[in-house]
Amino acid sequence: MTLPVFDLCLKNGSVVLPDATVVTDVYVREGRIARIGGTGDAGRVIDCTGLTILPGVIDTQVHFREPGLTGAEDLATGSMAAVMGGVTAVFEMPNTRPATDRPEAVLDKLERARGRMWCDHAFYVGATTENADRCGELEMLPGTAGIKIFMGSSTGSLLVSDDAVLERVLRSGRRRVAIHAEDETRLHERLSERRAGDPSSHPVWRDEETALRATQRIVRLARRTGRRIHVLHVTTPAELEFLSAHKDIASCEVTPQHLTLAGEEAYAELGTLAQMNPPIRGRKWRDGLWYWMGQGVPDIIGSDHAPHPLEAKQRSYPETPSGMPGVQTLLPLMLDHVAHGRLSLRRVVDMTSAGPQRLFGLVRKGRIAVGYDADFSVVDLAARWTVQREWLASKCGWSPFVGRELTGRPMGTIIRGNVVMWENQLAPSAQGEPLLFDATDRPQSAGTRA
Repeated sequence: MTLPVFDLCLKNGSVVLPDATVVTDVYVREGRIARIGGTGDAGRVIDCTGLTILPGVIDTQVHFREPGLTGAEDLATGSMAAVMGGVTAVFEMPNTRPATDRPEAVLDKLERARGRMWCDHAFYVGATTENADRCGELEMLPGTAGIKIFMGSSTGSLLVSDDAVLERVLRSGRRRVAIHAEDETRLHERLSERRAGDPSSHPVWRDEETALRATQRIVRLARRTGRRIHVLHVTTPAELEFLSAHKDIASCEVTPQHLTLAGEEAYAELGTLAQMNPPIRGRKWRDGLWYWMGQGVPDIIGSDHAPHPLEAKQRSYPETPSGMPGVQTLLPLMLDHVAHGRLSLRRVVDMTSAGPQRLFGLVRKGRIAVGYDADFSVVDLAARWTVQREWLASKCGWSPFVGRELTGRPMGTIIRGNVVMWENQLAPSAQGEPLLFDATDRPQSAGTRA
């Protein structure tokens, strides 16, 4: 009997399957997982002995700054950083210049991404007062991750802070809406709390109540309209406690940096490099996030990769932009937390692969199973290493985690069967494609779609 011929075989790795982790072989044909276990001939065989094969990591919150802000990042360099860090797909945010708030802007990003983005991708559409009643149409555009609302001002011009307009956005459409939840009125009221030259006053200005008040408002509006929401980068235990009573309608995200950094050390050691929105808070808030992680409340991990040029970040606070790069360090930081017993590897997989698929209806993503896209993040759980500036692929060229010693390192990034990164070496060309979603992409007859 002739053995089947496959394109790729990952051999002898510890494969994280939906129900178990087993040492086995994974075979790929035409970009999809064709067999788990068994034998077969393959055009390329990669020995994964001693390595762990995860479902491809999906980062559902990145800012790649193109168009208009490309001094810090662009679609090519941001996605290169993603695959260097083991990330196979990203959702990119709309606060570019011009903002991604109309069909032409989405099409422009998709065109810019073609042949330049290293990972698979989708683009959020930003809600505005002007497009509030068209969001249902905009969220159905091919290549879109959905609608993003900025309730509090941050980088860029997108802002919807009025409850009446927020309600109009939520009533237009049906996909889950992503929320930056900070209360704009309170931000204005507390501007005097900022102290010139002192970035540690940033979380005093953008305090816990600023976040909680906005989260409570948007959940109330979600209830009124029956619309599912997703609260991004939650930074306070109070929000997670509140959201735990509303899981039927509100999912939420935490970031590696809020789980890792504590304000007492971060602002003293990093200064304005630690400045982001919502802010890095004190140790008790970080520890509170871990408490609610233990209760299972946060649904996914997102990096909120938000780079700025180092020159801009080195100005004196508050004349400094908020945000830090993170897509390349998302998986390494979470693997380090696994190594230190703070959460299980299976929980990381759920929050970076299965969770994004479940919440956003991604097609053929999020698990290692026959018929799914052959997306894998291959890691060495035992590797001990130090984050070095030379390893960073982001155009901004810096990270708050340079010099940090970690345990657990991405070794390979495979997207639809294409080995795009292996042992820090990139493939010859970028091969990222737009993501597909249940809400926007109907199955087609055999032979009409790859």
